[in-house]
Amino acid sequence: MEKLDYKKEYKDLYLPKTSPMLIDVPEMTFLAVSGEGDPNTSKAYQEALELLYGLSFTIKMSKLGKHPIPGYFEYVVPPLEGLWQKKDSPFDGSDLKDKNMLCWVSMIRQPEFVTPEVFAWAKQTLAAKKPGLNPEKANLIRWKEGLCCQVMHIGPYDEEPATIEKMAAFLDEKGLAVDFNEERKHHEIYLSDPRRTKPERLKTVIRHPVIRK
Repeated sequence: MEKLDYKKEYKDLYLPKTSPMLIDVPEMTFLAVSGEGDPNTSKAYQEALELLYGLSFTIKMSKLGKHPIPGYFEYVVPPLEGLWQKKDSPFDGSDLKDKNMLCWVSMIRQPEFVTPEVFAWAKQTLAAKKPGLNPEKANLIRWKEGLCCQVMHIGPYDEEPATIEKMAAFLDEKGLAVDFNEERKHHEIYLSDPRRTKPERLKTVIRHPVIRK
């Protein structure tokens, strides 16, 4: 049976063009871990990623164990995503001067069969396998992002402000405005592994929630 690859199946969500576009993002299931600090140096951020991938692959590889999950199907683990804001000021991704002030929610989308019961089992299983991790820091959430503007950024993360300027011009032309709040934030989807990809080839989806003026 062919594996479901969310990036290929839902290209509108994960493979936009380098020109800004509008999209109505539906409700989806995510594993999520919250924290704060510079993602380049924060131990909490690295632990969050280890926890997200640990739980995601525990669920994916359940097929090899003695805990069959109802409705399980073969799939590719979706890409890492991040919601970003600053502690003391609005944040649209264009001001990267003090990354220590960043607050983040790191997330990985989960298949539709991942229920609270499956999540509880995955946490228990991962805790037994890796006692150094604390799965209780993770949450299973259902989240609908709604109307957004998104674009594909190609290049280093620190060059994102130029792409965000393109988004701002597009929104102004369309009579739209960004709509940041506690639920809707600067959103990035990481399609490249920075450990294996040259900075100039990194692909990142940038997504901003919007409303009509």
